[in-house]
Amino acid sequence: MPDTATDAPAPRIALIHALEESVAPIRRAFASLWPDAQTADLLDASLSADLMRAGALDEAMVQRFLTLGRYAASGTGSLDTRAILFTCSAFGPAIGAVKADLPIPVMRPNEAAFDEALEMGERIALVVTFAPSLPSLTRELQDMAQARGKTVQITPVFAEGALSALNAGEGARHDEAVLRACEGLGQQESIVLGQFSLARAARVLQPQADCPVVTTPDSAVRALRQLVMNA
Repeated sequence: MPDTATDAPAPRIALIHALEESVAPIRRAFASLWPDAQTADLLDASLSADLMRAGALDEAMVQRFLTLGRYAASGTGSLDTRAILFTCSAFGPAIGAVKADLPIPVMRPNEAAFDEALEMGERIALVVTFAPSLPSLTRELQDMAQARGKTVQITPVFAEGALSALNAGEGARHDEAVLRACEGLGQQESIVLGQFSLARAARVLQPQADCPVVTTPDSAVRALRQLVMNA
């Protein structure tokens, strides 16, 4: 008899990006944690720039996300996409609209990382390098905690200058900016690096931290694999 586990096609996971810097971290996470998955990347680098100019999400932006989500879900044209992961952290309500629109699992970029952090305790430092992400991510974490009947103490951290350094190809300067921003945080039970592009800083931050450093790409891949393989 054929080995159905071996013969089954690799699950297709669609990845939707608003920053080029998010692509490499999630590819590394899949290569390390779920190499059998078949990933399909969609990148619209104008999304983040347009959000910065607009200052807030509007209906036109939500419609763009719905279009991206429907296209990603179609896969090869036979609706073979098993799940969608957004890697852009500043678009929570628009991603929520996609979740409600599609019949397949749609994961927000920070959803799995926040789940892990909430299991670790209530004192959570939330680090970003893209300032517009901070209010929406803070609300998302608070809402997730409330849904679990938990109270959280969130310390927001903006690593100023880190993203511009990364955009300039200066990874070490990016990591140093994140490290400086996290100095003097006080007692925390976890530190969440709240953007996919931030994951690279964990290697320099974790040795200096007295609590776990949670990265969004690794958390997302672990959660997606469990979700899809157990479906």
